[in-house]
Amino acid sequence: MMGAIAGDIIGSIHEGTGTKTKHFPLFAADSRFTDDTVLTVAVAEKMTSGGDYVELFHDYYHGYPAAGFGDDFANWAERFRRKPYKSWGNGSAMRVSPVGLALGNIEAVREEARASARVTHSHPEGIRGAEAVASAVFLAWSGDSDQEDIRQYLEQEFGYYLGDSLDDIRDDYEFDISCQGSVPQSIVAFLESEDYEDAIRNAISLGGDADTMAAIAGGIAEAYYGGVPDEIREPCLALLDERLRQVIVEFEAQFGKHYLR
Repeated sequence: MMGAIAGDIIGSIHEGTGTKTKHFPLFAADSRFTDDTVLTVAVAEKMTSGGDYVELFHDYYHGYPAAGFGDDFANWAERFRRKPYKSWGNGSAMRVSPVGLALGNIEAVREEARASARVTHSHPEGIRGAEAVASAVFLAWSGDSDQEDIRQYLEQEFGYYLGDSLDDIRDDYEFDISCQGSVPQSIVAFLESEDYEDAIRNAISLGGDADTMAAIAGGIAEAYYGGVPDEIREPCLALLDERLRQVIVEFEAQFGKHYLR
């Protein structure tokens, strides 16, 4: 989960800038957490304390209304709506990493990922994106799968083509908020990585929806590499308020033994 949050914060200053390089400072004066972090923490609270996804998402939106939520989600949450709005956007995938870390088998992970998505993203692509990312996180922390195993599972189960390299993707890639247009590329950013930081740099270097793509790649990378390096983790925690930090503490106390190797 902290891997997704750090990816969001590092990527926040690159969203919409078209960054096409891996060479950039990790943090800047205006680095901040966005809606990706807020909703990731909301899902983490669901994993630790139970509750209802709709009510949690409403509550977290109203607690952080200026975090940069997309228009459709903001309209849904502002009016306390309960019916989904059939989104295929990558919001379902950016927030789902806690599911992959908290449950003990792939079937349960996939079922919970679908549940977390359907309350807003009832479009098949929105559900597929969340389910694929949660599955990747689970396989990454389980320790039984290497990057090639994860690639094969995701291609077979979800139909994503993950065979293009980052160099193949980068030149022509443009900003895309859809699951189908950003989740596979974010997964490739992890698959080509050598460590956590490299996964984040890979995702941002594609020049797309940088904070969300780095959150997706970072959530998988945290699980695979056994955590977020302290030199990245600590500055990110310092940018969060007490409410968000406390949920992270509770989540890691309950589930951290699984993946903080």
